[in-house]
Amino acid sequence: MESVDPGVLVTAASFLSFRLLNGRLESLLPAPSSALRNPWKWRNIWTSFVHSLLTGTWALLGFYLHPEMAEDLISTHTRFSHCLIAVSIGYFIHDFIDMLQNQKIHQSWELLFHHTVVITCFGISVLLQRYIGFAVVALLVEINSIFLHLRQILLMANLAKTTVYRLNSLLNLGTYVIFRISTLAWMTRWLVINRDNIPLPTYTIGSVGMAIMTAMNIVLFYRLLRSDFLKSARDKPSEKEK
Repeated sequence: MESVDPGVLVTAASFLSFRLLNGRLESLLPAPSSALRNPWKWRNIWTSFVHSLLTGTWALLGFYLHPEMAEDLISTHTRFSHCLIAVSIGYFIHDFIDMLQNQKIHQSWELLFHHTVVITCFGISVLLQRYIGFAVVALLVEINSIFLHLRQILLMANLAKTTVYRLNSLLNLGTYVIFRISTLAWMTRWLVINRDNIPLPTYTIGSVGMAIMTAMNIVLFYRLLRSDFLKSARDKPSEKEK
């Protein structure tokens, strides 16, 4: 009898852990009165925040503890990093199901599509035990997601006009450029440079995934810029006129 792949077991454990956390958040972090209209979203964002904090820190630590992984993103990896990718898959499967159960498709199709791409790419990496380092690089994006999710939490808590929100907006924009746009650009460049070392099916899936992620993140960056900076700049003259 063949043993179950450890990556599959970690993924299953992660999925169950995030489901449990999401179910307990109502008592651990009750929604404020301003978020009572959509308590599901409040729980969903907090669960996403925990995933980002966990995996973003874990990804940085992975490269810090094992810098040799950065030299060979295809075949060099540790069990520590392999578990990280499996844990992240478990979260994305949870979030995919959570959105299907609680949101209409037209409201969440972008994220559902994003999650499908991530689960597919990370799943191939975990099962083949290759490209783990490349997947860990991808999870550096989660460092920005910490501030991205905190932004949503502050908005739902009706704290958009506070100093904390403004500081988070700056950190969000800065980390977006460093850990999201720059990381995706570097990953695209790496794929092109290493084209001859990657099988065609894997290269195709990776390239399509990167193209989709890049397009989605450019759109999101514009939305954030318009909402938190361009909008506030337009509002200032009208406030003075009053």
